[in-house]
Amino acid sequence: MREWAEFTLSESDEGGVPTLALQGPLRVHSLGDLEDKLEAVDGHFQRIDLAGITDIDTTGAWLVSRFADRRGVAIVNESEQARRLFAAIGSIEGEEAELEPQAPLLRRTVGEFGEVVTNWARGAMRAVAFLGELIMTLGTIIRHPSRLRVKSLVHHMQYVGINSLWIISLMSFLIGIVIAQQGAVQLSQFGAEIYTINLTGRLSMRELGILMTSIMVAGRSGSAFAAQIGTMKLTEEVDAMRTIGVSPMEALVVPRVLASMIMMPLLGFWSAILAIIGGAFISNFALDIPFWTFLQRTQSVVPITDVWIGVLKAPVFALIVALAGCYQGMQVTTNAEEVGSRTTQAVVTAIFTVIVLDAFFAIFFTEIGWK
Repeated sequence: MREWAEFTLSESDEGGVPTLALQGPLRVHSLGDLEDKLEAVDGHFQRIDLAGITDIDTTGAWLVSRFADRRGVAIVNESEQARRLFAAIGSIEGEEAELEPQAPLLRRTVGEFGEVVTNWARGAMRAVAFLGELIMTLGTIIRHPSRLRVKSLVHHMQYVGINSLWIISLMSFLIGIVIAQQGAVQLSQFGAEIYTINLTGRLSMRELGILMTSIMVAGRSGSAFAAQIGTMKLTEEVDAMRTIGVSPMEALVVPRVLASMIMMPLLGFWSAILAIIGGAFISNFALDIPFWTFLQRTQSVVPITDVWIGVLKAPVFALIVALAGCYQGMQVTTNAEEVGSRTTQAVVTAIFTVIVLDAFFAIFFTEIGWK
């Protein structure tokens, strides 16, 4: 038969102090409606006697502690077990902390903006330090070529380059169609549809081929770099590598960076070619320009400098994408949520930086006469 917790209200034998005495087990399965009965007690008492309690758990301790705090009475004759539970749960009805007055809107805005700028500056300093460590590691590998992890390099070249060919090819082909179609619509107002070839060829080779490829690689490979290294940091694999004398920079970062810098020029050139083919494809139907005529004229209207500009920009963009992914992955310290957050930051940082640098390169190459 289940034993239920009970109580009695009486005068104490010690000095006649009014006391509420509890008996039986104060456990979650034996409390029943004890809480409602205690709330209904109208008599005045100055303490709660737990001498008759045979057993107690956290639920019972919480009920008694809250009731005692609300009535402002003391608890006496508690067991060692009850004393530990009371100490663990603390006072349930503690005083609420007073909220500090909120600062004016302008001050809060300036303060938050300053905090953002400070965090950016600290992040930039850490990124520069990471780049410096990468350069030193590359210098070590140049002096000792045997330390280069060739298998890892080839694996990442396949992942960054070959495995992404299909999505980059499709994207570039469709972009070429859009450029040629929209350009033809605007140029037709002046009877200059033939210059659609110039527009598509030069824009693809000089700008959009490598730019769109970099964005795709950042979203596909850069995010993977951050997630992979971040997960390894979370599972302490990176710390284990350092413990056994393996440099994480050599084993994880260098192969990814080199693979990106090797494959990005090839992917950018391939992307530009597919964009031109896409423009030739749509022009064959929309502009009555034969497919092969479009391609042959592209050779004559696109200067070789446009090709070199795309090739020169590619390794820089690849470095930015790979560096952002590896850096953000190495910053993971706490939990899986941070892995997702750092992965997002890697993609956003890489795309933003690539676009800013592309604008800089566009002005720079024009100023030096590569128009």
